[in-house]
Amino acid sequence: MFKNIYIPVDNSDYSNACVDLALELAKESEATITASHVYAAKMHDVRFRQMESGLPEEYQDEEELEKQRNIHDQLITKGMEVISDSYLDVPKDKCKELGIPFVGKSLEGRNWTELVRDIKESSYDLVIMGALGLGAIKDSMIGTVAERVIRRTAKDMLIVKNCPEIHEQKSSSGKIVVAVDGSGHSFGGLMTGIDLARKLNRPLEIISTFDPYFHYAMFNSLTGVLSREASKVFKFEQQEKLHEDIIDKGLAKIYQAHLEISRKVCEEENMECTIRLLDGKVFEKILQYAREENPYLLILGRIGVHSAPDMDIGGNTENLLRLVPCNVLLSSKVFKPPIDMQAEESIEWTAEAKERLKKIPGFVRPMATSAILRYALERGHSMITSSVITEAVQEILPAGAMQAMSAIGEKMKKEGIDPNNPEGLGMLKEEMAEAHAGKAPEEITLKCTSCNTYHKGDVVKCSVCDAGVERLLPVNKDEFKATYEEAQDSTTFTTFDDVKVSWTQEALDRLNEFPQGHLRRKAHARVEKNARVQKVEKVSLAFLEKILNEKIKKDDNESRKEIPGDIRALGAELSPDDFNWSPEALARLERVPQGFMRDNTRNRVMAWCSQNDIQDISLEVCEEGIRESVKMMEEAIKNGAGLEDFLPAKEVKA
Repeated sequence: MFKNIYIPVDNSDYSNACVDLALELAKESEATITASHVYAAKMHDVRFRQMESGLPEEYQDEEELEKQRNIHDQLITKGMEVISDSYLDVPKDKCKELGIPFVGKSLEGRNWTELVRDIKESSYDLVIMGALGLGAIKDSMIGTVAERVIRRTAKDMLIVKNCPEIHEQKSSSGKIVVAVDGSGHSFGGLMTGIDLARKLNRPLEIISTFDPYFHYAMFNSLTGVLSREASKVFKFEQQEKLHEDIIDKGLAKIYQAHLEISRKVCEEENMECTIRLLDGKVFEKILQYAREENPYLLILGRIGVHSAPDMDIGGNTENLLRLVPCNVLLSSKVFKPPIDMQAEESIEWTAEAKERLKKIPGFVRPMATSAILRYALERGHSMITSSVITEAVQEILPAGAMQAMSAIGEKMKKEGIDPNNPEGLGMLKEEMAEAHAGKAPEEITLKCTSCNTYHKGDVVKCSVCDAGVERLLPVNKDEFKATYEEAQDSTTFTTFDDVKVSWTQEALDRLNEFPQGHLRRKAHARVEKNARVQKVEKVSLAFLEKILNEKIKKDDNESRKEIPGDIRALGAELSPDDFNWSPEALARLERVPQGFMRDNTRNRVMAWCSQNDIQDISLEVCEEGIRESVKMMEEAIKNGAGLEDFLPAKEVKA
């Protein structure tokens, strides 16, 4: 945990909230709290000299003027020091009461300049600042001092935005939420989130977001730019098939892998978590999530997976920092999960590659496997083929790198077509699109309830999260089917790749409420793509509103009473004495933080055992119960459950 916490104070409501949060993190630990206040005596001195020409005539005499200068300097300097000491007395007294070591600093100069200098010169490992200060007005989102300090420091920074003294927000869900995108900064934030969740005894949730709609909106915008000849060269139809059947699901699998890696990191740290995959524009979906869930804390990597190393703050992080209603922690810490953990979730091996790996002598196989995995991860491979192994081995030896050649490319080469020239490359892309497009999809569309991925045809396992057939449910298209009257007044459009999509007039009227330009085009593309993926014949108003107004969390109280496998109700009715716990199982429970989290875990294990008629709880049964109950918990959250649904009944009533 944090050992040296730094708080700039100014006696504002946000500043006082920072002090309280710092005390919560520092109590019962070895942390030291350092508070500072910056005052600008010299700035007032300069301002006074600028106003001297406007003083009354009796003060214009040189001797009197010099006297007034001395009086002003003494009053300002001494007054500023008194104010600064008064501000520092607030955290000082609170720290003394709790027995927390305290250091106070009075700094003179320009506020943000002195704060940045002090942070860079000191060994603070967490800076807690209010998003706003005494200069805040009604429409302020983040103050200039906070923003300038954030951009110029490389320490973990916790920005306090939720100030109960002045905000009338709905109650917080209490969760600590970490957004991961595969970057070292986001995984660093995950490690911080684990420590904070354990320290504050709060639930931990990990989210990841991918955008499958960007290319579709881009293709739509290109239709008005490309000439007829250029459109033929671009091959819209094949491009869309390639994206829809390969790239979209590939993206989903990548970001689902980030979540699975995060879950395994939590397991190694003996911390429970829930995970959630969101689809859409990163900034938009996380902002929507934060507004619906209202977590206690949102942890973001200071920069993302696509940022340059010298970037001060990533674009998504900057926008979210301004607009989310909850406290935000910007993680500057970098952590990279072990190679084998990353590879297990994000990389697969072809049969040929597995056979080739077996031929490597046993005593060097583990080292060779790690080297190949590291090579594949660094280059973004999600499938290790024989050619990737060749590249990796030559890189290790080193002897240069071979150009990877796909099976289709080999076939084209045998037919005398060079895949490296422009004509051959275009044919290769077209061949890939057709090969992956496969047969015409079945009319049925399935939705994975674990990761919300859509699948066409008869599948038995989700290609993104590997969920079984029991989690693949048919999409109920009748729910959004246009009525006879709506269908009579409809318009059919031809998409960029010559697919016909019909819209009811009500849906079009609702779409036209969006501002003209990019926002409307993006909304149109998102609805249209979902209609195509789900094979909805006609876009109705109900379907449009589901897609564009889709909430992260349902507010229907009735649905909360019908959560499948209601672990709260079932667990509250059971007693540990009703089961035979092995010493190993009890020891496993002891690894869970004491209090709400341990009680919740025990109740969920008992609930799972009760549902499966298990009386004897061994270590294996306990572990299986924890895994299965976490899945139940995640599914319940997707169906509208909140934190209170997983608390013991007596805590809910209280």
